[in-house]
Amino acid sequence: MDFSLPYTAEQEKFRTEVREWLEGNIPAEMRNPVDMRDFSKEQYLFWREKHRELAQKGWLYPTFPKEYGGGGLTGDHETIIEEEFHRAGALRGLTNGVVYPALFVWATEEQKQKFLVPLVTGEKIAWQKFTEPHSGADLADYQSKAVQDGDDWILNGSSVYVSGRPRPEWNVPGPDYLFGPMLTDPDAPRHRNLGFFMIPNPTEGLDIQEQELLNGHDQHAIFLDNVRVSNDHLIGGDHQGWQVANSSLEVEHGGGGKAFPADEVIENLIDYSKENKNDEGFIGDDPVLQQVAMTAILDSHVDGLMARRTYWMYQNKMGIQYEGNMANVHNRESQLRNVARIRDVYGPNSLLGTQEPRAPHGGAQEVEQREKAGQRHAGGSTNIAKVILSRRIGISRTQERAAPTPSNTGKA
Repeated sequence: MDFSLPYTAEQEKFRTEVREWLEGNIPAEMRNPVDMRDFSKEQYLFWREKHRELAQKGWLYPTFPKEYGGGGLTGDHETIIEEEFHRAGALRGLTNGVVYPALFVWATEEQKQKFLVPLVTGEKIAWQKFTEPHSGADLADYQSKAVQDGDDWILNGSSVYVSGRPRPEWNVPGPDYLFGPMLTDPDAPRHRNLGFFMIPNPTEGLDIQEQELLNGHDQHAIFLDNVRVSNDHLIGGDHQGWQVANSSLEVEHGGGGKAFPADEVIENLIDYSKENKNDEGFIGDDPVLQQVAMTAILDSHVDGLMARRTYWMYQNKMGIQYEGNMANVHNRESQLRNVARIRDVYGPNSLLGTQEPRAPHGGAQEVEQREKAGQRHAGGSTNIAKVILSRRIGISRTQERAAPTPSNTGKA
């Protein structure tokens, strides 16, 4: 069954342009490694420059408005870009993209010019600073404090599991901003006691330390020691940080969908089942393993269809309510199920990493298992995601609507 999208002649011409640019500008050594822990300083510096070039062509954020540095293109164009970048193993974006809904919806025009435009054009990058050591998923219990001092704010606190590149030991500039909530009014009720800040880096009193985790994906701990920022770094009001953060979380929790939800691990599994043998013959001929593989493929296809649906709704401003959260929950759980199925199909070969010459697909299956070890907790735990979904559907004692985004407010 073919789920590929039909494209017009103009769109296929655009695809050819993207593919030829990638072939002519991205050498093999600058393409993504199988394990992103092997992403090098040289690759980072290369992509910082290439992302500026991509922004000038309108390809870095193709659907964003031109007046803010985007391409002003359609979702179909973005899908083609995603498809071709995936095929080429090329990197799109170093900024954590959940900052954009917060800035589009809540920033003043002056703040959009100050923060949004440099991020969209690739001149600067930003990391998300949400998780604290004492309470990861309960953002409303934020303890890092911001105290007003005249026209400035003094920030103190810490965050963990802050994702992004570059790594501190590379000794290169970046990130340019950290973004996230701070406790501005300890006496105010929950959800009305936070502010949301864009924190410039480097700044006196700001320290970034790398964290070593099982999945190895460039995680950091952030320490704020009397960091001073001016009032124009506060996005929204000093009691609106919860609302601003939720505009970001709405997209992080699946509300923006995916233009091209690739699943290379499942593509690899299909090829492996066709081409490799166990004691009984080709793996795909084993009726038990065949069932395991087909269930993994079905889960992957459902993931992709749900993500595409949400993306289409988001781009067409169709008022997403629960669809993104539903895709998010299914994706979290199906990927965990699929890493177990990888072990069933590949057997001991599933544990061979990138340093092992005999590893299938260069070790990609082993990398996938490590990365998904944190899947239940990234962006909030799976149980919390289910609570949010139940509230959106209306089967909980409390109900909620989707947070403001560029899609449902028209502010993009």
